[in-house]
Formats: sequence, structure tokens, C-alpha cells
Amino acid sequence: MNILEKITSNTRIVVEERRKLLPITVLEESMYMNREVISLKNNLEKGLFGIISEFKKQSPSKGIIHENADVEAIVSKYEEAGASGCSILTDEKFFGGCNADLVHARQKVNVPILRKDFIIDEYQLFEAKALGADVILLIAECLKKNEVVQLAQKAKSLGLEVLMEIHSENQLEKLNEYIDIVGVNNRDLETFSVNIQTSLDLFDKIPDNFVRISESGISNAKSVVRLIQAGYKGFLIGENFMKTENPGLACRDFITEVNSLIHKEAHTGLSYEP
Repeated sequence: MNILEKITSNTRIVVEERRKLLPITVLEESMYMNREVISLKNNLEKGLFGIISEFKKQSPSKGIIHENADVEAIVSKYEEAGASGCSILTDEKFFGGCNADLVHARQKVNVPILRKDFIIDEYQLFEAKALGADVILLIAECLKKNEVVQLAQKAKSLGLEVLMEIHSENQLEKLNEYIDIVGVNNRDLETFSVNIQTSLDLFDKIPDNFVRISESGISNAKSVVRLIQAGYKGFLIGENFMKTENPGLACRDFITEVNSLIHKEAHTGLSYEP
């Protein structure tokens, strides 16, 4: 059993526990259920590139990253830094997150918030909406094609945007009309190694009607410029910021560096290798 299988197995248990404690009828009473979401897709499309800054305390591959991180302080600084959106991990066992982190983030920022969790059940969609999320993540690796359709369609009916994450070309057959954004994860789920060449290889294979973003292992501004040149509109970055003492400042400096390199490239014709 690989790590993704372990996580989804645990998620099924957690979902059933939450469903008993907070049935959908209770979730539907949330003040956020009728709220119009802030579009991450639009935010990414309107600029040359967008950074989706992630709040993540730990991960299965890296362990503790920023144990005592203050979600409100960090996401506020992400917004000030110019992030196009924020990603909040809500899985507790493997990533040290919780639903309260998303609620607190929603109260502090006016940028789109991605609920980054392992969505396998429609209950989690109602939960995401009730927490104040704007976007939900569907991981193609752990869902069948019909499950992606059902979950994406339901998410759209709730007013949520949908990001589908892929790891390989064969997962593209799971795309459907309810998907807004396609994220290419550069991490190998077996070895945990990362290589942005994965994003470069898959870009042209993703239909143009989807906004395309690159995820995982992005720590180098030159790599981001190379991916922008390839056509990517967004970059999901967490560990690179969260491992620092001041994630918001790290985000600001990173965006500044990318913009500087783009300006330099425009005047010199330089291109950057991954």
C-alpha cells in the first residue's frame, strides 16, 4: 500500500466519523453555503502567472515543516505578498491540518482558497463549501473516471471550482466539462522525488480550455519562468515558503524574483532550463 492509498483509506474512516457528528443538513446551515466563491481560475487567467501559496505544517515525505505556524498570520502575509490564492491542507493525520485552519484563513483573506484534501465523498464537498472554500481538489490517482465526474459535477452545483490533479498522461482521460483547472504534480508517488520535467512533458497534452498549473517541488524562480514560457498560468508552492521563519516574506521575495527574471528575459531573450 503506497502513501496515497494509506491516506485515502484513513480519509474514508474520518469522513464517516464526521458525517455522524455533522450531517449535511447541519453543514447546509453554514453562513458560507450561499456565498459566491472567489474564482481562482479568473485570478490565474488575468495575469502572466499566479502563485498559489500553501499553508502546510507537515507532510509524509518531509515530516514537520513548520509545526507552530499561525494560519491567520501566514495567509494574511501571503495575500499581501501578491498570491493569487491560498491552499489550506485540512488532513490532520498526515499533514497536521484541520478544518479550523480553513475557517480561520477564510476570515482573514479575500483571495480564493483551495481546500487541499483527499476528496473521495460528496460529503467533503458540502464540508468544503461550509468551511468557506472556493476550490476543491480531485486527485485523479485515487479516483475512478466516473467518480471524478460525479464529484466535479456536484462541486459545481454547490458553486465550487474544481482543480483536478494528475501525475501522468493516462490520467487525462478522466478530464470532464466540470473541471476548471488541471494541476500537474511533479512528485513521484512511489519515490517522492520531484522533477518539473513532468509538467513540461504534459503541458501540450492538456486541452487548452483548462487553466494549467504546476505543483510540487517548485523552489527555483528560474524553473517557474521556464514553466511560464511553456504556458503554465499558476504554481502551487507550499514547502518552499513554509520551511522558512517568515513564509509571507519568502512568498513576496519569490514573486519579486520571478518578475525580475521575466523582465530580464524580455530584454535579453534569455530562456531558462528546468
